[in-house]
Amino acid sequence: MRGPCIAILLLLLTLSVHAHDAPDCVSTIRALRILVGDPLFSSRWAEVSMDDGKPLVVSIIERNGALSLEFMKTGEGLWAEISGVICKTGVDLEVRMSKEQISLGPAANWMLSLALANGGVFTMRRLVSNQLHIETQGWSGRFAPTATD
Repeated sequence: MRGPCIAILLLLLTLSVHAHDAPDCVSTIRALRILVGDPLFSSRWAEVSMDDGKPLVVSIIERNGALSLEFMKTGEGLWAEISGVICKTGVDLEVRMSKEQISLGPAANWMLSLALANGGVFTMRRLVSNQLHIETQGWSGRFAPTATD
C-alpha cells in the first residue's frame, strides 16, 4: 500500500513542477492587466531613452483574437508591428513571434531587419519608476505610459 501512495505523490509533484514551468499567456488587454496586476496598465507607451529626439510610441492593440504591439517612430512612421500573445516569464513579459508575425515598416533600420528576419522575442520589464523597459536582439529602450484607456 505504501508503494502506490509514494508513486502517486511523486506523480503529483512532477505535474506541479511542470505546471510552474509553463508561462501564463494572454491575448486581450483586460487579461494583460490582470496578468501584470495593474488594472490601469497603459496600452500606449512613449520612449524616453531615445537619442535622436524622435521617440518610438508603442501601442498595445487587440486585433483578431491576439495582441499586437505597434511601434511607430515619431515623424518617420511604422517601425514594426508584431502580433501574438504576451506571456509572463518570471518578472518579465515576453512577446515571441515567428517571421510571419512581424511586419517591419520603413522606419526600421537594417540592423533590426536582420535581427528579426527569422522572428524573435521582445522582452518587457516594469521598472520601479513606472516605466517599461522593452528590448529585443540588438535594441532596447525605456518607455513611459501615455494612456490608460
